[in-house]
Amino acid sequence: MPVPKGSSLDPDRTRAAILRTAEGILYARGLDGVGIAELCAEAGVSKETLYRHFGSKDGLVRAVLEARSDRVTRWLAQAAADAGDEPAAQLAAVFDALGRWYGEPGFRGCAIVNAATQRHTVPASGIATRHLGRHLDLLTAIAERAGAADPAALGRQLLLLLEGATVVADHLAAPGAADDARDAALALLDGAARTAHRD
Repeated sequence: MPVPKGSSLDPDRTRAAILRTAEGILYARGLDGVGIAELCAEAGVSKETLYRHFGSKDGLVRAVLEARSDRVTRWLAQAAADAGDEPAAQLAAVFDALGRWYGEPGFRGCAIVNAATQRHTVPASGIATRHLGRHLDLLTAIAERAGAADPAALGRQLLLLLEGATVVADHLAAPGAADDARDAALALLDGAARTAHRD
């Protein structure tokens, strides 16, 4: 049976393929380092197909960043969960996972924060706010389980270490950034727990 012009045999698969291709290119070259024509050529789709799925380049950027944020959030939450019930082990696992990522070829920092830095406007800025908030939720929950007297404040401090390590690993190519941040984070967690127990 012939496929009508402009239709797709599998729209979900086509959309996923465009997202995968666009994510790799946008991460490597930045939001403004590639145009729609090149994105379409790399993905093997027409402009019409891309626009049908995403509406515009901004729509594609939004979808790429949202998908990446979802994936990274699940990945770090899973790293913490796999470490067991001990808060210190969970926190160490988060930084250890980051350290493995920092060592991967092509590592260029956090794609969401990079995008928001390039374009301090929506959609990138809003997605970055939500993305960092998800990290903060994970770290604050670990602080709560550790019995910190002020888990919200400790969560913010841990987030500063996480994001700072990512920037340092990217821009200084510092192989020990995640280890240094992990050690500082564990010291903060231990100190907060000891203070809470004394009170």
